[in-house]
Amino acid sequence: MKRQLDIKEIEKISKALGDPYRLKIIEAINKQNEWTQCSALLDMLDLAQSTVSHHIKQLVDADLLISEKDGRNCKYEVNKDVFSAYIKFLSPFKE
Repeated sequence: MKRQLDIKEIEKISKALGDPYRLKIIEAINKQNEWTQCSALLDMLDLAQSTVSHHIKQLVDADLLISEKDGRNCKYEVNKDVFSAYIKFLSPFKE
């Protein structure tokens, strides 16, 4: 089922993607092509755990990442449905 985003969702996604570290997190998780744990992101990004957690929360709140509990940890996956809907929204603006 194709998802359609409302203007508030578009705004939240745009703000979440406006930070270079969040873009790096999305890119890193997408490259893994599977569920990625926070500890793996810490190794890739060389940032404090609290900073990575803050950025991940923003991405989850914008529905760009799907989170799943894995014992005491969480693992993450890119929400491709939301990205597709966001790209569809932006497509009329391309040349």
